[in-house]
Amino acid sequence: MNHPTTAPARRQRYARVLSIAGSDSGGGAGIQADLKTFAALGCYGMSAITALTAQNTLGVRAIHSVPVEMLRAQIDAVIEDIGADAVKVGMLHSSETVITVAQAIDRHALARVVLDPVMVATSGARLIDQQAVAVLVRELFPRAALVTPNLDEAALLVGRALASEDDMREAAQALIGMGARAVLVKGGHLAGAGVCDVLQVAGQPAQLLRSARIATDNTHGTGCTLSSAIAARLAIGDELMQAVQAAREYVRGALEAGAAVRTGAGSGPLDHGWNPQPTRRFPLE
Repeated sequence: MNHPTTAPARRQRYARVLSIAGSDSGGGAGIQADLKTFAALGCYGMSAITALTAQNTLGVRAIHSVPVEMLRAQIDAVIEDIGADAVKVGMLHSSETVITVAQAIDRHALARVVLDPVMVATSGARLIDQQAVAVLVRELFPRAALVTPNLDEAALLVGRALASEDDMREAAQALIGMGARAVLVKGGHLAGAGVCDVLQVAGQPAQLLRSARIATDNTHGTGCTLSSAIAARLAIGDELMQAVQAAREYVRGALEAGAAVRTGAGSGPLDHGWNPQPTRRFPLE
């Protein structure tokens, strides 16, 4: 008697995103925010920790850099086995760390790299040494698909204060001139009822992305979350503009959902799980 046979299930893999960043012990920013964001947007998240911070909603108490040999081993272990469809790069505390990440990007031909140049904490704590800033520009700007500085970080990079949307546009152009392929200058720190971010892609007109300001004190980790959301959207196949727009909407929803929640005595985190998406899967190559 012949029995019907069933075709074997088609093997699949998850959309994969690697975060190379610092750890926030308070859970609101850094690696912790990145992994929550990846999961919420339907991606499988992985991490390579660059530094440990003793941190809560009130500020950063201490920073301990991870030895570069350990950082290199983390990246190699993840990529050689699991792979990554996109990469988010966050806090890089030293020149040696920056160079280690740049070498890993080349060694593994990592694509869709989103660089969030984390330099100053919301509390004012300096998170990168001065020499490392120049090395970061030289080594990582050309290797990143997008660089996402906030107003203070962009000002530090271009060497002048930014007080208007015109300043932001000029800063974005200057950062392109420094080697970036695309820049998103985030304007949330400008005063006003609205928020304007400037997206500048090399060789294209600047795009001004506007939205109403959300009334909330819970903004800890907003920049980490946005850059991670962009990386996640790139990993599932969005083009850059589509990824930026979708990520901005995700962050706005997370800000609104977490506005009334009290977590700690300072600037609390967003609600990363406000609208979780099913995990994206692709056919296994």
